[in-house]
Amino acid sequence: MDKILNFVGGQWVEPEVSEYVEVLNPALGSVIAQTPLCGASMVDKAARAAAEALPDWRRTPAQERVQFLFRLRELLKSSSDEIARTITKESGKTLEEARAEMVRAVENVEVACGIPMLSKGEISEDIAPGIDEILLRQPVGVCATIAPFNFPGMIPFWYMPYALACGNTYLVKPSEKVPLTMQLIFKLIEQVGFPKGVINLVNGANEAVDGILDHPSIRGVTFVGSTATAKYIYRRAAEQGKRVQAQGGAKNPVVVMPDADMEMATKVIADSAFGCAGQRCLAVSWAVTVGEAHNPFSELICDAAASRRVGYGLDEGVQMGPVINPVSKKRIEGLIGLGVQEGAGVPVDGRGAVIPGYEKGSFIRPTILVNVAPGSEIARNEIFGPVLSLTQVKSIDEAISLANEGRFGNQASLFTSSGSAARKFRYEAEAGNIGINIGVAAPMAFFPFSGWKESFFGSQHGQGMDAVEFFTQKKVVVERWPKEWSRKF
Repeated sequence: MDKILNFVGGQWVEPEVSEYVEVLNPALGSVIAQTPLCGASMVDKAARAAAEALPDWRRTPAQERVQFLFRLRELLKSSSDEIARTITKESGKTLEEARAEMVRAVENVEVACGIPMLSKGEISEDIAPGIDEILLRQPVGVCATIAPFNFPGMIPFWYMPYALACGNTYLVKPSEKVPLTMQLIFKLIEQVGFPKGVINLVNGANEAVDGILDHPSIRGVTFVGSTATAKYIYRRAAEQGKRVQAQGGAKNPVVVMPDADMEMATKVIADSAFGCAGQRCLAVSWAVTVGEAHNPFSELICDAAASRRVGYGLDEGVQMGPVINPVSKKRIEGLIGLGVQEGAGVPVDGRGAVIPGYEKGSFIRPTILVNVAPGSEIARNEIFGPVLSLTQVKSIDEAISLANEGRFGNQASLFTSSGSAARKFRYEAEAGNIGINIGVAAPMAFFPFSGWKESFFGSQHGQGMDAVEFFTQKKVVVERWPKEWSRKF
């Protein structure tokens, strides 16, 4: 088993704890590592190291700071296959999905390298006779990311490169379920040669999270995970006066119109619903068919679900891997059962899946629930697994109204060949990320990863200029230099 260490003040540090949590390979069901459950004391060491490094890092010119990111980009690209294999081993997704994850991580580093241009301030001359007004962007200070298990390589990069480029110092706490990816990435960060304390790694669970939220030196916190935890983090960090970006859960609807290209829509929606075993915040989880779209789409999506090849993500041709662990598998299968109790049919049932050669893995095959009643428990709540619910309505107005009734607002998608319907949906759908004939409306790194309602808590999102806004604070200077003062010196 790999030994999981912390990285504090530019050095690998022994955890010095007695409590560990097992890290499973979800396809094999075997223990591959043990995450040390570090607490507030280790967070304090990392935060102190980051605070000590802050003054010099802040004074480093932006064009020099980004040189470290350029070097990191090259190391990430040259090591991407090794990182992707590590992601597959500890999170369960396919190798292709893991490789795509790292492409997105690198894209964020590339965008952050534009900080000398992105973080420029503003000036207005002569706001009054002889008086100028200047807006400066300055770093927030020490910041931290509390990362989820489902994208261990990508999501920290929604935030970390922007924070560093803007002159902040940083602390990353990966999910205790998937610590190995960040161990590998921090070995690359060590090679880059960032000044000691600029970027730090602490492993742990709840106690480490609370240590981050309560530490007086940490001024900004980012998080991705469930809505319940996002609310907790947003509230507790805000009480301490910190800036917060807290991405929560989702129940992403997709509306299928009768004029949609059914074969294309089916393929794209199946990839969205079942890719990464449904364990991503942009996974389509609820298909709303309009009028005559219901029968052809239902037939095609059931075929796509039933024929999807499930197995170990490192094996050739596998289209979907396991869910993260046995606890998650049991929870998802329980929610499928709840859907049945509420009256849904299960034409494709993925419960009780056994994959030959991987009998100890946490596998659930793609599942389709039909005739899901609006307002039912299964229609309202996030499943976070390879389960797609189907509901039929008569019109696009009814579909949009139904989609907007939910408490989440992460993504909403529409499949149609009508520009009018697409514009109506884009205009009226209450979600931060909209897909038109797109199943996973993941913004490019130079756009914010948006989210509305209970899918996001905060004011600025990850990526792009939102990240620059979050990781800088504005200072306005009003100055006057009378000529007679100049003559005295």
